[in-house]
Amino acid sequence: MRVGVLTGGGDCPGLNAAIRAVTRRAITAHDDQVLGIKNGWDGLIAGDVEPLSLYSVSGILPKGGTILGTSRHNPLKRDDNIAKMLDNYQRYEVEAIIAIGGDDTLGVAHKLGANGMKFVGIPKSIDNDLEGTDYSFGFDTAVSFATETIDRLHSTTEAHHRVAILEVMGRYSGAIATTAGIAGGADCILVPERPFTFDGIINILDSRQRHGKTFSIVVVAEGALPKDIDAALLHPERVDEFGHRILGGIGEIIRRELEKRSNWEIRVAALGPLQRGGSPSMTDRLLATRFGVRAADMAHEGKFGYMAALRGTEIVDVSFSDALREHKMVDPKLLELAEVFFG
Repeated sequence: MRVGVLTGGGDCPGLNAAIRAVTRRAITAHDDQVLGIKNGWDGLIAGDVEPLSLYSVSGILPKGGTILGTSRHNPLKRDDNIAKMLDNYQRYEVEAIIAIGGDDTLGVAHKLGANGMKFVGIPKSIDNDLEGTDYSFGFDTAVSFATETIDRLHSTTEAHHRVAILEVMGRYSGAIATTAGIAGGADCILVPERPFTFDGIINILDSRQRHGKTFSIVVVAEGALPKDIDAALLHPERVDEFGHRILGGIGEIIRRELEKRSNWEIRVAALGPLQRGGSPSMTDRLLATRFGVRAADMAHEGKFGYMAALRGTEIVDVSFSDALREHKMVDPKLLELAEVFFG
């Protein structure tokens, strides 16, 4: 059979490992042909594809980004795009497409399944907020980088007796902030799951000073919000093509409020796209490889409308409908663990 593969949404470490695994498994185990679809859904709309071979995926395992390119465009915003995608699907005689992405990419694949196209999914998300899988690849690399950043902030913040605010990614889930914050020894962690108050932050930092600590580190997920404040007031009229509010800047908002209420010297660091870049960790390489192999098998078996997922130590098949039902939140017990070390 002829199998297409595309990467959609934000890039993350491990995408190339997944592309490599899909290609090698499809060719060596099933004698399939593999077509790489360029730049996410844009490539399927434009018919921008290239054959993938064992040679073309050789050496890409440790590389960040994606050799196929990606985009955040929502192909369903224009009705004629569906006809174009279906036309190219048939033109290139594709029998299945393996879509590698998060909830937006897999959500599009789920909807396109009703139009005669067949899809298998691979979950990727540095936020680790996709339901149905214990972990998505990309998360381990991102959280490791955030932890290293906290380690670096410790030395400079302690030397200057400052408060440091580190803003990390996390629209719906504070997984990066919580995990990196615990591992890095942050003194206050703010996440979307629990709206915060500025007084609450000040109480935690004041407590540290009363105990002789002259510096503090606050880690905040970009989607965290103060109580009783509408998100639209913080990020007015900035949405992407999927209707998500464009985030970023909560660290500066917190800095301004804390400076009004204290005499602390405060610095803000926002990791932004740095969290997405670089070579994938061993954990992400292995997980992306396992997902890719299973996805190639699922396509050959005709198990469409499902994605590969991690449950415990096993790779399992989870339906798109189950995976997209809701966003996965941080385990409340992990948040309780973090609070043990506040103040």
